[in-house]
Amino acid sequence: MSAKQKLVILTGPTAVGKSKLSIELAKRIGGEIISADSMQVYKCMNIGTDKISKEKMCGVPHHLIDFLEPTEDFNVFMFQKLVKEKIAEISGRGNVPILVGGTGFYIQAVLYDIDFTETDEDDEYRTELEKRVEIEGCHVLHEELRKVDPVSADIIHENNVKRVIRALEYYKKTGKPISEHNKEQHQNVSPYDFRYFVLTDERKTLYSRIDKRVDQMIEEGLEQEVRDLEKLNIPKTATSMQSLGYREMIGYLEGQYDLERAIYLIKLNTRHFAKRQLTWFRREKDVIWIDKNEFDHDDERILKEMIRIYEQ
Repeated sequence: MSAKQKLVILTGPTAVGKSKLSIELAKRIGGEIISADSMQVYKCMNIGTDKISKEKMCGVPHHLIDFLEPTEDFNVFMFQKLVKEKIAEISGRGNVPILVGGTGFYIQAVLYDIDFTETDEDDEYRTELEKRVEIEGCHVLHEELRKVDPVSADIIHENNVKRVIRALEYYKKTGKPISEHNKEQHQNVSPYDFRYFVLTDERKTLYSRIDKRVDQMIEEGLEQEVRDLEKLNIPKTATSMQSLGYREMIGYLEGQYDLERAIYLIKLNTRHFAKRQLTWFRREKDVIWIDKNEFDHDDERILKEMIRIYEQ
């Protein structure tokens, strides 16, 4: 391998089984795990984000989990900065950083060192858009984004208000779609010597796993977790409250529909999310697809193949 810092990425759609595999991989190659999940950064949000417990970590160090209050903002700039620091720290200890999670945009930002500085200074237009969301709702803004940047509109869910606003703001300030900017930045040469694994499975199996996971979250007390969060008076526009599972449960607690409907919506929206994740990863270059079907869902065989590729 070259003199660049080593980096392993293990990603894929939600519920595909990344966590378990990443821990085994870390044990075998001397790795430490950096979470690339934009919601597991929040404290008090364990069930809905399927946050890994200390016991399940099996002694493998995990970074960027459970360190922010749900009232605090978190975005791709912060993530990029923190991950770069962690990669340097982990490499400095002679270990291998393994970036694990399903937030493709965050992974891309680190991998190709994307420059976000261009539109960060003046936030007047951003404030205007945030006020409009409260009055007009997020759908209106998402439709505006679709007119100027259909590629971004396909990738960003309308409930992801922060990213919709960011994309509109970028277009207003530069006159070009943020998707075009990201594509240009994507041509950057990575500062890392990386292996970018995307774990996947057939849709039917994936959807079944998603449904089971949601049922498990309900059993573990997702409703109570959301009730406890509501007591903290977190604004609805906060990044943490946009998370899958939480926003649907809030709708139920506010009397918009019954619990059965809330569970149905969480399952449906999580399936849609998994589909968008796969669309994102298919657009990425340099990825190594690991289809669990081709290995008969045998984790040991999958691990051996990943280690073989890593050591090449």
